[in-house]
Amino acid sequence: MRLAILEQMNRLSPDYHEAEIPDRQDIVYTEGHFGHSMPADDSKLEAERKRLLKTASRIVVKVGTSTVTAPDETLCLERVAPLMQSVARLMAAGKRVVLVSSGAIGLGKGWLGLHRSRLQDLVTKQACAAVGQSLLMNAYKEMFSQWNVKIAQVLLTAEDFSNWRRYITVRRTMEKLLGLGVLPIVNQNDTVSTAEIEPFGEGNRTAPAFSDNDRLAALVMSGLEADVLVLLTDVDGLLGKYSAKTADHSQPETIPLIAQVTPELKALAAGPSASGRGGMLTKLEAGEIAMKCGRMAIIANGRKLDILDRIFSGERVGTTFLQSKRIRGKRRWIAYAADVRGRVTVDAGASRAITQGKASLLTSGVERVDGHFLAMDVVSILNPDGQEIARGIATCASHEAEDVLRKKTTGAQEIAGASSPHILVRRDNIVLVEKS
Repeated sequence: MRLAILEQMNRLSPDYHEAEIPDRQDIVYTEGHFGHSMPADDSKLEAERKRLLKTASRIVVKVGTSTVTAPDETLCLERVAPLMQSVARLMAAGKRVVLVSSGAIGLGKGWLGLHRSRLQDLVTKQACAAVGQSLLMNAYKEMFSQWNVKIAQVLLTAEDFSNWRRYITVRRTMEKLLGLGVLPIVNQNDTVSTAEIEPFGEGNRTAPAFSDNDRLAALVMSGLEADVLVLLTDVDGLLGKYSAKTADHSQPETIPLIAQVTPELKALAAGPSASGRGGMLTKLEAGEIAMKCGRMAIIANGRKLDILDRIFSGERVGTTFLQSKRIRGKRRWIAYAADVRGRVTVDAGASRAITQGKASLLTSGVERVDGHFLAMDVVSILNPDGQEIARGIATCASHEAEDVLRKKTTGAQEIAGASSPHILVRRDNIVLVEKS
């Protein structure tokens, strides 16, 4: 296999460049409407985009299933090798890079010679993931050895992010790998977790699936405080609506810049991809997480072999998500990574105190506790009408909170491990839920 990889890599031209795409009038999506950007605003945004790319020191690159695998479900070296060489160049330039790679299930299925219909069985999917992950890592090891880059395998599940302690452990490990000059190659651990590979709409799980690693890549970016997230797929970016100008073309134009993610934009992006489990909507959601990190995300075409070089040289390609108001570390984890383990219904006074006064949630304001959760788990906070108004980290377990409801005075003092027993959720561990 090593010889085959090297032979195919040697046949790839290092001077390969995609044909330049003709200039076209850019479309900016903001405030829920499409419209042409004003020249002054466009120049400022363009300058900011180039500045962020130039100064980026930490980069997360995600390659999707459609990029990694060929139609016969083998590794597509013609696409992957040039992209990985670009990753090696970024590292040689002093950048710290994390690679998030899909493709294990598809490679495993191809290696085992299974028909696609066999993947309806979850256990078969897990077996394919186990086989394919070793093939994937072996191929990456052989590729990166040519550029003297050491790699490490990091397999994660949703629970590694939804649990705060495990989240911190993952972050420390990744930080150490980056400090050692190693390239972490991240994938979801489909062999031990079914949440990420269950068909859409099945089950009652509360942990969000990674959806073809788009969400996983965004959470890795968030945890590591990376500067740029690049999501490589099989299209040029997020495509706009068809119009009179695009009626004669095979597809509408790419939206080059997104400053705000709105429900209308999510509706435009809805629909899964053919080969992977994700789609443009999951990439849009990943871009939104990147924006809330106060950073940048780019959706670009991984079938263009020099795409990473073009992106980091400042060329305007793909769809760029520019940074917005930043949510700080733990609150960002609560909003996007944490698995909501239970619900707490509060009275009207507590609801006003949380949403308007930025107050902590006291046990005196709690009317009902639903679900099973432990101390340090994230709970959903509902107003008297049953609407979610916030999420936060509980200071105690659900059974202890229920005891507090029965014994408002003495019971609250018996909560184990809570430095302020009367506080169920501290204000610095509460994130308000935005109204859609």
